[in-house]
Amino acid sequence: MIVGVHHVAISTPDLDRLVSFYCDNFGFEVSYRNAWRENLAIDQLVGLDGSVARVAMLRAVNTHIEVFEYAAPAPAEASVNRPVCDHGYTHFCLEVEDIEEEYQRLMRGGMRFHCPPISTGSSGNFRAAYGRDPDGNVIELVEHGDSESPMRLETLTGGIADH
Repeated sequence: MIVGVHHVAISTPDLDRLVSFYCDNFGFEVSYRNAWRENLAIDQLVGLDGSVARVAMLRAVNTHIEVFEYAAPAPAEASVNRPVCDHGYTHFCLEVEDIEEEYQRLMRGGMRFHCPPISTGSSGNFRAAYGRDPDGNVIELVEHGDSESPMRLETLTGGIADH
Protein backbone atom coordinates (compact mmCIF):
# COMPACT_ATOMS: atom_id res chain seq x y z
CA MET A 1 0.00 0.00 0.00
CA ILE A 2 1.36 3.39 -0.96
CA VAL A 3 0.83 5.87 1.86
CA GLY A 4 1.90 9.06 0.05
CA VAL A 5 4.85 11.04 -1.27
CA HIS A 6 7.59 11.17 1.38
CA HIS A 7 10.21 13.38 -0.27
CA VAL A 8 11.65 14.95 -3.38
CA ALA A 9 15.44 14.70 -3.80
CA ILE A 10 17.66 17.37 -5.31
CA SER A 11 21.36 17.22 -6.15
CA THR A 12 23.26 20.49 -5.71
CA PRO A 13 26.82 21.78 -5.99
CA ASP A 14 26.36 23.67 -2.68
CA LEU A 15 24.43 21.82 0.04
CA ASP A 16 24.65 24.57 2.67
CA ARG A 17 23.37 27.26 0.27
CA LEU A 18 20.39 25.18 -0.90
CA VAL A 19 19.50 24.05 2.63
CA SER A 20 19.50 27.69 3.73
CA PHE A 21 17.33 28.67 0.75
CA TYR A 22 14.60 26.13 1.58
CA CYS A 23 14.75 26.72 5.34
CA ASP A 24 14.79 30.53 5.10
CA ASN A 25 12.19 30.89 2.34
CA PHE A 26 9.84 27.94 2.86
CA GLY A 27 10.16 27.18 6.56
CA PHE A 28 11.67 23.71 6.16
CA GLU A 29 13.72 22.44 9.09
CA VAL A 30 16.78 20.19 8.93
CA SER A 31 15.78 16.85 10.40
CA TYR A 32 18.85 14.85 9.40
CA ARG A 33 22.41 15.36 8.10
CA ASN A 34 24.88 12.73 7.06
CA ALA A 35 27.86 12.08 4.82
CA TRP A 36 29.44 8.99 3.31
CA ARG A 37 32.63 7.95 1.59
CA GLU A 38 32.90 4.75 -0.41
CA ASN A 39 29.97 2.94 1.16
CA LEU A 40 29.24 -0.20 -0.88
CA ALA A 41 25.62 -0.44 0.28
CA ILE A 42 24.89 3.18 -0.69
CA ASP A 43 26.72 2.73 -4.01
CA GLN A 44 24.50 -0.26 -4.75
CA LEU A 45 21.37 1.65 -3.76
CA VAL A 46 22.10 4.77 -5.87
CA GLY A 47 23.76 2.90 -8.76
CA LEU A 48 27.15 4.61 -8.50
CA ASP A 49 30.71 3.42 -7.87
CA GLY A 50 32.88 5.12 -5.26
CA SER A 51 30.32 7.74 -4.32
CA VAL A 52 31.18 10.43 -1.79
CA ALA A 53 28.48 12.82 -0.68
CA ARG A 54 26.87 14.94 2.00
CA VAL A 55 23.11 14.84 2.50
CA ALA A 56 20.48 16.77 4.45
CA MET A 57 16.82 15.87 4.92
CA LEU A 58 14.52 18.88 5.29
CA ARG A 59 11.12 18.47 6.91
CA ALA A 60 7.94 20.47 6.50
CA VAL A 61 4.39 19.86 7.66
CA ASN A 62 3.62 16.93 5.37
CA THR A 63 6.68 16.37 3.18
CA HIS A 64 10.46 16.29 3.01
CA ILE A 65 13.13 17.51 0.60
CA GLU A 66 16.36 15.52 0.51
CA VAL A 67 19.38 17.52 -0.66
CA PHE A 68 22.58 15.82 -1.87
CA GLU A 69 26.00 17.30 -2.60
CA TYR A 70 28.11 14.68 -4.41
CA ALA A 71 31.90 15.04 -4.39
CA ALA A 72 32.35 11.78 -6.36
CA PRO A 73 31.78 10.70 -8.96
CA ALA A 74 32.08 14.18 -10.47
CA PRO A 75 28.52 15.32 -11.26
CA ALA A 76 27.63 16.87 -14.61
CA GLU A 77 26.87 20.55 -14.29
CA ALA A 78 23.25 21.48 -15.04
CA SER A 79 22.14 24.79 -16.47
CA VAL A 80 20.20 26.96 -14.01
CA ASN A 81 17.89 27.76 -16.96
CA ARG A 82 17.31 24.22 -18.24
CA PRO A 83 13.87 23.90 -19.86
CA VAL A 84 11.13 22.07 -17.96
CA CYS A 85 10.43 20.00 -21.09
CA ASP A 86 13.78 18.16 -20.75
CA HIS A 87 13.47 14.57 -19.54
CA GLY A 88 13.79 13.97 -15.80
CA TYR A 89 12.73 16.07 -12.83
CA THR A 90 10.63 19.02 -14.02
CA HIS A 91 9.29 20.58 -10.80
CA PHE A 92 7.59 20.05 -7.49
CA CYS A 93 4.51 22.00 -6.46
CA LEU A 94 3.53 23.71 -3.22
CA GLU A 95 -0.10 24.66 -2.61
CA VAL A 96 -0.48 28.15 -1.11
CA GLU A 97 -3.39 30.18 0.21
CA ASP A 98 -2.35 33.63 -1.06
CA ILE A 99 -0.26 33.24 -4.20
CA GLU A 100 0.35 36.97 -4.68
CA GLU A 101 1.72 37.31 -1.14
CA GLU A 102 3.91 34.20 -1.48
CA TYR A 103 5.14 35.31 -4.92
CA GLN A 104 6.27 38.68 -3.53
CA ARG A 105 7.80 37.16 -0.38
CA LEU A 106 9.75 34.54 -2.32
CA MET A 107 11.00 37.07 -4.86
CA ARG A 108 12.38 39.09 -1.93
CA GLY A 109 14.01 35.84 -0.74
CA GLY A 110 15.88 35.43 -4.03
CA MET A 111 13.58 33.14 -6.01
CA ARG A 112 13.45 33.86 -9.75
CA PHE A 113 10.04 33.38 -11.39
CA HIS A 114 9.21 32.74 -15.05
CA CYS A 115 6.26 35.13 -14.77
CA PRO A 116 3.86 36.49 -12.14
CA PRO A 117 1.03 34.17 -10.99
CA ILE A 118 -1.41 33.42 -13.82
CA SER A 119 -4.57 31.44 -14.46
CA THR A 120 -4.14 29.11 -17.41
CA GLY A 121 -7.87 28.43 -17.69
CA SER A 122 -7.11 24.89 -18.84
CA SER A 123 -7.20 23.01 -15.54
CA GLY A 124 -9.95 24.51 -13.42
CA ASN A 125 -10.11 27.55 -11.19
CA PHE A 126 -6.56 28.03 -9.97
CA ARG A 127 -3.56 30.33 -10.33
CA ALA A 128 0.02 29.19 -10.59
CA ALA A 129 3.59 30.48 -10.88
CA TYR A 130 6.81 28.64 -11.67
CA GLY A 131 10.00 29.83 -9.98
CA ARG A 132 13.55 28.55 -9.56
CA ASP A 133 15.77 27.90 -6.57
CA PRO A 134 19.44 28.99 -6.73
CA ASP A 135 20.36 25.81 -8.67
CA GLY A 136 17.60 26.29 -11.25
CA ASN A 137 15.27 23.59 -9.87
CA VAL A 138 11.68 24.54 -10.61
CA ILE A 139 9.14 25.03 -7.83
CA GLU A 140 5.50 25.62 -8.71
CA LEU A 141 3.20 27.61 -6.45
CA VAL A 142 -0.51 26.91 -6.90
CA GLU A 143 -3.58 28.48 -5.33
CA HIS A 144 -6.92 26.75 -5.87
CA GLY A 145 -9.80 29.23 -6.14
CA ASP A 146 -12.45 26.55 -5.76
CA SER A 147 -12.68 25.17 -2.22
CA GLU A 148 -14.39 22.06 -3.63
CA SER A 149 -11.65 21.29 -6.16
CA PRO A 150 -10.60 17.62 -6.07
CA MET A 151 -7.03 18.86 -6.64
CA ARG A 152 -6.96 20.93 -3.43
CA LEU A 153 -5.01 19.58 -0.45
CA GLU A 154 -6.84 19.11 2.79
CA THR A 155 -6.33 22.08 5.08
CA LEU A 156 -3.49 21.46 7.51
CA THR A 157 -2.91 23.06 10.87
CA GLY A 158 -0.40 25.73 9.97
CA GLY A 159 1.53 25.90 6.73
CA ILE A 160 5.06 25.08 5.73
CA ALA A 161 6.16 28.69 5.92
CA ASP A 162 3.79 30.49 8.29
CA HIS A 163 5.31 33.98 8.17
